[in-house]
Amino acid sequence: MMGQDHVGRVRERALRAFAREYGGEATWAAAAPGRVNLIGEHTDYNAGWVLPIAIDRVCVAAAAPAADRSVTRVYSDDLRQRFSCDMRRDVRPGVDVPIGSWPSYVLGVLAECEIARQIGNLDIVIASSVPLGSGLSSSASVEVAVATMLEQAIGASMGVLEKAMRCQRAEHAFAGVPCGIMDMLTSAAGRADHALLIDCESCTWRPVPLPKDVAIVVFNSNVRHSLAGGEYARRRDACEAAASKLGLSSLRAARGEMLDDRLTDEELRCARHVITENQRTLAAAAAMERGDVSTLGTLFAASHASLRDDYRVSCRELDMLVESAAGEEGVIGARMTGGGFGGCVVAVVARGMEVRVMERVLSSYRSRSGREGMAFAVRAVDGAGAV
Repeated sequence: MMGQDHVGRVRERALRAFAREYGGEATWAAAAPGRVNLIGEHTDYNAGWVLPIAIDRVCVAAAAPAADRSVTRVYSDDLRQRFSCDMRRDVRPGVDVPIGSWPSYVLGVLAECEIARQIGNLDIVIASSVPLGSGLSSSASVEVAVATMLEQAIGASMGVLEKAMRCQRAEHAFAGVPCGIMDMLTSAAGRADHALLIDCESCTWRPVPLPKDVAIVVFNSNVRHSLAGGEYARRRDACEAAASKLGLSSLRAARGEMLDDRLTDEELRCARHVITENQRTLAAAAAMERGDVSTLGTLFAASHASLRDDYRVSCRELDMLVESAAGEEGVIGARMTGGGFGGCVVAVVARGMEVRVMERVLSSYRSRSGREGMAFAVRAVDGAGAV
C-alpha cells in the first residue's frame, strides 16, 4: 500500500475540507503518489529509459455529484482557491480554464476522460502533501488522483497505461507542458520497495528492487528559477532537431559516434546527454538488481555532471546541494532530479544515516547559499488507488 499512515492524514484533510467547503460528505476519494526519478533525466520525451520511484507523498482527490448540477466546483485545500466550470460541454484550454493554472490539471483530466461525462458535474476537493514546484511531480499526482477517482465513481478501470496517457494528454493540452509519460505512469503503476525501469518508447515497464541497505533522501533547494519553462522547451526542440539531422525519429537510437558537425553546439550537447543518460539508466537498473551500490553512486555523479555541463539544466543551488552531499559520510551518490533550474536533489544514503546526512547537508547548503533547504527521506510505494 502507498504509505497508509501518510495517505490517511491527507485523506482526512481532504474530507474535512470537502465537508467545510460543500456542506456534505464526499462520495469518492482516491490518492496518487508523487515521484522522484532516481536516474534518467530528460530522456522520457526522447523515447528513452527512466528509473523513478513512486514516493510516500500523495495527492487526494475527493468528490461527490455536484450539489449545483449546472457546474463543477473545484477547491484546492493547499492553495485555498476555488474554480468552477460546466463540464457537460466541451471545455477549451485557454478559454474556459487558464492554461497552466492549478485548475487546468483537474479539469484537463475530466475533459480527457469520457467517463466523466457519464457522471456529470462534480464537487471536488484536492489536497496534497507533494511539495509544489519541487520536481516531485505534484502535477501528475493531481491528474492521476482525479482519474483514479473517476474510475471509482464509474466502477470501471481505464487500465494503468490508458489512465497515464489520458493524464499526459491533459497536461499537454491544458497545462501546456509537452512532458513525457514518466510522471503519470509512475504515479499510476508504482510498486512498493521497487523502482520502475520504464521504456518510454514502448511504454512498458518492469519493477527493479531497491537495495535493502540504502535509503532515498530528497533535498529541496526551495528555489525555482523563472527561466525553467522556456528553457525546457528549448532543450526539447534541440533534441528533436538533432534526431532529425541524424535521420532518426528520436534520440533513443542515437550513438555517440553519430554526433558530428551536422549538429549545432546546442544540439550536440543535448544529444550527448541523452545518449549517455540512457546508458547510465540501464546500467543503474542492472547495478540495483545485483546490489552494487558503489556503481550506482558513480552513475549518479556522472548523471549530475552531464545535466550540469551538457544539458545545462542545473543551477548554483542544485550544484551546492550535490557537492555538499557528495562530501558526507554515508552518501553513496547524489544528483539533481526533475526538470532542473531549481527543485530537488535525490541522494542514495546508507540506511540508518539519513538523519545525520540531512542535518549536515542542509547546514552546509545554508552556509554556502544563504537559503533554507528542506530534506526528507522517501519510501517507494504502490501507485494510485481508492482510499
